[in-house]
Amino acid sequence: MPIRVLLADDHQMVRQALKALLEREGFQVSGEADDGAQAIKLAAELRPDVAVLDVAMPVLSGLDAAQEIKRVSPKTKVILLTMHAEDHHVLRSLRAGAKGFLLKTHAAEDLVRALREVSRGGIYLSPEASRALMDEYQTKVDLSPDPLSPRERRVVQLIAEGQSTKQVAASLKISVKTAETHRARIMTKLNIHQTAGLVRYAIRRGLIAP
Repeated sequence: MPIRVLLADDHQMVRQALKALLEREGFQVSGEADDGAQAIKLAAELRPDVAVLDVAMPVLSGLDAAQEIKRVSPKTKVILLTMHAEDHHVLRSLRAGAKGFLLKTHAAEDLVRALREVSRGGIYLSPEASRALMDEYQTKVDLSPDPLSPRERRVVQLIAEGQSTKQVAASLKISVKTAETHRARIMTKLNIHQTAGLVRYAIRRGLIAP
């Protein structure tokens, strides 16, 4: 039986290239998603062996999607792809239950190797991710847990992507008043007073790409 893979990336050309590569290597691409929310939905329906998620996706980041996928499809292993191997991204991916962390700039063979490794129950970190993890322990960088709930992180991501409070409410299927309450609570928790501060926070936490 071929290893069944779910691909999630908001760039269609990237998905097509990855799909062609994986099918050539004998994997079965069972589903494709262009944002984190769709990836969760497909994971629940298809129960793939491995989900390959881009860290920076619209609607819901790959990091938050990874956590939810582990809930809706516990047997699905998650590999995260990113352009930046920053220490907080690596740690958050591991905390989210990801079994692989790989830079997009790596050779295609590395993704194939990562898929085979995690499907066997192993963990695959790119050399850059391993170094970032080691640097975190050696320098004891303060990477305190995110004070926001998953719902609050999603609100921050949508705001950072440029959505108005009304659009946030529509995206999350909540009332405008509830969206306003979320925004006010987030501002208080983070001690941030302007939208620009929320955007900077979202970038630091890997919710959106810089």
